[in-house]
Amino acid sequence: MRCIECGARYAAGERIYFCPRCGGLLDVEYERDRAEALKPFSTSFKERPLSVWRYRELLPIGNESRIISLNEGGTGLIRCRNLERELGLREVYCKNEGENPTGSFKDRGMTVGVTKAVELGARTTICASTGNTSSSLAAYSAKAGLECVVLVPAGKIALGKLSQAVIHGAKVIAVRGGFDDCLRLVRELSKDRRFYLLNSINPFRIEGQKTAAFEIYEQLGGVPDNLFIPIGNAGNITAYWKGFKELKELGLTDRLPRFMGVQAEGASPIYRAFIKGSDEVKPFGRVETVATAIRIGNPVNWKRALRSVRETGGRVGAVSDEEILEAQRILASKEGIFAEPASAASIAFLIKAAREKLIDRDSRSVCVITGHGLKDPDVVLRRVRLREVDADVESVLEAIGGVSEKAAVTLR
Repeated sequence: MRCIECGARYAAGERIYFCPRCGGLLDVEYERDRAEALKPFSTSFKERPLSVWRYRELLPIGNESRIISLNEGGTGLIRCRNLERELGLREVYCKNEGENPTGSFKDRGMTVGVTKAVELGARTTICASTGNTSSSLAAYSAKAGLECVVLVPAGKIALGKLSQAVIHGAKVIAVRGGFDDCLRLVRELSKDRRFYLLNSINPFRIEGQKTAAFEIYEQLGGVPDNLFIPIGNAGNITAYWKGFKELKELGLTDRLPRFMGVQAEGASPIYRAFIKGSDEVKPFGRVETVATAIRIGNPVNWKRALRSVRETGGRVGAVSDEEILEAQRILASKEGIFAEPASAASIAFLIKAAREKLIDRDSRSVCVITGHGLKDPDVVLRRVRLREVDADVESVLEAIGGVSEKAAVTLR
């Protein structure tokens, strides 16, 4: 492990999350044989299905027999032809991470992170969460036979996600405060070796999440021109950046996608830094957005998020809650993909980028859908009121409305 700030190096077996010298975040580096590292890309899907562990030569695990897996990864890359027509774009795809076992991209990081926890002899895992991290860590800890402790901001976690953490047996503690308060507390608690921290500040989480970049490369047969991705704590954009850079280092591509990161306006400190051209991010003291999964005012991985965007010639955008909810509706009604609000932020920014000509209309774009819409169904149901009718055909036809006379006769 290498510190991204001072460059200090540490053995992968050390149980640390930050550089002991300067407090910087850690990155996992490899000394590997190129031919061995290329093995996953020369293997057919029949021999190795598309999944996180297809790329085991590119992951920091010593003992394959102790892998903790729920068959994560291998998620669909869905072409969105209706969106293409509406926006006048040549190619648009959604990487649907809602297909993962607990319904979000977090499972990619947890299969590696919890496997590493077992390898290091941990007994109890811990995390701070706005929802998806808690669901995933609870499930993988249960699979591994580990205890799990989760800190969530009181009253600010979607019930769909909270129910997952509870049913998987985690000890869920509601903290009177926001996500940043929860993260501060688990960082302090993780100094006690009884707890193994598995937020995205754990470098092994990033290693699992980078495999989505490998999958996109294999599914597309190359690298997209643009990658639209939501930013919360900024671990996922960091992971994709690392994944695509590794593809380039291995000689599989000579370029990287333009990284188009997106935040909700009510939680957009990285966006503010980007538009100001600043190298520092000023945390938001108060954050509020319907997109609970990215409701974070002080993202830990902000430095790497800015680097990923700037080094690839991309940008960071911000979208309103109204734009997010409209994008969620459009994606579901036009393409049949139900995304949670944070995921729909990537579609909202795609729509804005197309209309403002921030991307080439002849380009190929991938939007990362980070979690399934059933994670937070209340957001949809609050905007809908069902119409009740009497139990007869005429009442139903009247309620339907807009049906042609020919169709109405058929129905009768």
